[in-house]
Amino acid sequence: MESKRQQKFAGLLQEELAAIFQREGSAYLPNTLVTITKVRVSPDLAVAKVYLSFLNTDNTRLSVATVNAHANEIRYKLGARIRHQARTIPTLSFFVDDTNEYVERMDQIFDKIAKERKESGNDE
Repeated sequence: MESKRQQKFAGLLQEELAAIFQREGSAYLPNTLVTITKVRVSPDLAVAKVYLSFLNTDNTRLSVATVNAHANEIRYKLGARIRHQARTIPTLSFFVDDTNEYVERMDQIFDKIAKERKESGNDE
């Protein structure tokens, strides 16, 4: 369970990282839209796990690897933006948020089940 402090700091990070990716994201991933879906912060606020969603990319794993390769540069830019609001700038780790893929897969399964039930109901 995250504390209020962690939640507030995660919200700040999400907002500022979104602005960084909106302005300068094309330098890391051209023609790709990056969305910050969730940020989780450690209790000491030293480590932040950032979950990303990508649009217009074929390989999300490669996109995350590219962003992780630039993590120190992104952290520096983040530090410049929040230096008056935070004592330490957290170490950033980026991950793929595959929630949308999971939801789509579950919808397909439910549709398949409903279709099978409908077909078996018509046979009787």
